[in-house]
Amino acid sequence: MFDTVKKILIIKPSALGDIVHSLPFLASVKKKFPLAEIDWVVAHGLHTFLEGHPMINQLWVIKKDQWKKPGHLARTLKEINALRKGLKASGYDVSIDLSGLLRSGIITYLAGAKIKLGFKASDEGSPFFYTHKIHGSMNIHAIDRYMEIAGFMGCDTDTIDYPLAPYDPTPPILRELPPQYGVMSPSAGKPANRWPAEKFGRLASKLTLPTVVIANAAEAGIAEQVVGHAKGNAISVAGRTSLKDLLALIAGASFFVCNDTGPMHIAAALNIPVFAIFGPANPVRTGPYGSIHTVIQKKMDCAPCYAKQPCSHFRCMNELSVQAVFDILDQKVRQT
Repeated sequence: MFDTVKKILIIKPSALGDIVHSLPFLASVKKKFPLAEIDWVVAHGLHTFLEGHPMINQLWVIKKDQWKKPGHLARTLKEINALRKGLKASGYDVSIDLSGLLRSGIITYLAGAKIKLGFKASDEGSPFFYTHKIHGSMNIHAIDRYMEIAGFMGCDTDTIDYPLAPYDPTPPILRELPPQYGVMSPSAGKPANRWPAEKFGRLASKLTLPTVVIANAAEAGIAEQVVGHAKGNAISVAGRTSLKDLLALIAGASFFVCNDTGPMHIAAALNIPVFAIFGPANPVRTGPYGSIHTVIQKKMDCAPCYAKQPCSHFRCMNELSVQAVFDILDQKVRQT
């Protein structure tokens, strides 16, 4: 079925962590089909993370967040029609939906490929648009789940590589940082996944290395809360790093402390020891991938509950003490 494949389309617009999770899939597919052109549908804003990637022939950049706004309907329909025409004209042999949502399913269909792949257990009716529905286990890591589609295509699924797009290893912002540092990422897309910023700050105050706090511009206030409780042992670069600057900054870190958030997966891809604080989310599915990383999670009968907002008691985060996290981190760092 895949013997004559020459053009492949991957549909994985977002989020940052999900795109990082998809890189081993990209590497596996490119290894199996070295002469094939691989294109990628990605969300505007995250496209810079993949720009210049040697394994990707073309990026199709969509403004997906605007697609949900009624006021942008005319513009959205025009963009979708232009995308449809462009994808159709590209002559794809295979389109692959790694997102499993209605939007990504429609794009998979619009590409016009003879072979349309996606997971049988997907959301919002997206499997309706696939020609082949792959069983993807739900209780495994997202990376391993994506690799089940790679296996269906006859690709190697034993090797996990993260082919990152080229980036400047010494961006100007690094000159403002100490020679040795740890990185903290105290934000998270879902409020229920956030260990309190004050606790991150108190943790930073106990560490022997200075801490660099990262966040996007919209979450700069969270970073400043961390700095405010760090007793001078943390600095914020919130809103001052591009995605590729972030790669260089994390690559130079001694360790990475975080909630369940996208930059965590960048650190894992760069083989930087991650200390990931989990509450309602399931680290089996979305935790840092690899044996050198540590998940810190209070044992709760109700976890994982996958809540987006904190519940009435929020014990999984509120009762996880600074001292408990510090003891785990300090012991592991001393061993390395």
